[in-house]
Amino acid sequence: MRPTTTTALALAGTALALPAGVALADVTADPPSPAESAIAAPFAGHLSVAARMRAERRELLVDRLTPRVIRLERRVARVKGADFSRSDTEARLRGESPSALRDRLESTRSELRRAKRARATGPAGVPARAGGAAPPHLEAIAACESGGDPSADTGNGYYGKYQFSQSTWQAVGGTGNPAQASEAEQDARAAQLYAQAGASQWPNCAG
Repeated sequence: MRPTTTTALALAGTALALPAGVALADVTADPPSPAESAIAAPFAGHLSVAARMRAERRELLVDRLTPRVIRLERRVARVKGADFSRSDTEARLRGESPSALRDRLESTRSELRRAKRARATGPAGVPARAGGAAPPHLEAIAACESGGDPSADTGNGYYGKYQFSQSTWQAVGGTGNPAQASEAEQDARAAQLYAQAGASQWPNCAG
């Protein structure tokens, strides 16, 4: 039998063995390249190349933006003297879109600027010293009055680092118990009182 006849019979047998709907050309043609396979329409449950690229870009943006938001929020907490938990912040940011993270980044920057301004002016507009430390003459008064303890409350009617009476504390804009106010506020209120009346408000400790 001639070779051409053998080849023809082999192809005929292959065609008979193919499932219905599958053409012989599909079997004899070269298989698609990997690139052609990737660009082909996706099967059920598979992402197209474009969709995968979008997902990867979104993930990359989230990975870049999230740590920046966390760092800024930590700085805001530090300026405000508030507690900060990285794990809680990460949990709160989880699942945020890149656009939402950008918005949060901008709002946190604004919050940081406001917090810095508030710390610079002190309570009720009283200027605060750089670094938050009281000047030496006030630190000397505080050391004499309370040993420098902002929470001092011995039950004698005087409170806090500078042993304010309740009426004097209120006269310089304070509210509540002076010993429960922050040290920075007590320093600022004492500076305000000293500017108004000098050391006369602390007759036993103003040497």
